[in-house]
Amino acid sequence: MKKLNEQELEQLIHSTLRSLPARRAPRSLESRVLAAIEQQAMIPWYHKSWSYWPAAIRATFLVLATGVTGAVVAAFSLGLNGVEQSGVVAQAGERLGFFTSIYHVAAWIVDLGAQVIGRIPPLWLYGGAATVALMYATFFGLGAFAYRTLYRNS
Repeated sequence: MKKLNEQELEQLIHSTLRSLPARRAPRSLESRVLAAIEQQAMIPWYHKSWSYWPAAIRATFLVLATGVTGAVVAAFSLGLNGVEQSGVVAQAGERLGFFTSIYHVAAWIVDLGAQVIGRIPPLWLYGGAATVALMYATFFGLGAFAYRTLYRNS
C-alpha cells in the first residue's frame, strides 16, 4: 500500500464513511422519547428548579425569606444588647488561642525564611535559578529525544 498524504487520506476516509449504510433508530426510540417528555411535564413545579416556579410563589418566597432573615438578625441584636463584650472577647480568646499560636509560629517561620534568604548573595540565587532552568531544559530535550527515538519511528 502506498503512503498517502494528508489530503488523500482525508478523501479516502470521507468516501469510505459515505459508502456505509445509514443506521436506523430503534423502533422503540420514539415512544421512549415521548414518554420521557410526558414524564418530565408531569413533575410538579415545586420539584423543579427556581426558574420554573410561578412568579407569585417566587415573590412570596422572597418576601418570607427576607422577613425570616430580618427577624433572626433582630433577635440576635436584641439578645446581645445585655451581654458584656469583654466577657465574650475573653471567652473567644480562650477558645481561639490555638489559632493565635499557629499564626505566631507561621509568622516566625516566614520571618526566619526572609532572614535566611536575605543573607544569601544574589549571585548565588541567580546561579541556582539558572542551574534549575538549565536542568529543566536538558530533561525536556532528553524527553523529546527519547519520544522521537522510541515512539515516533515505530
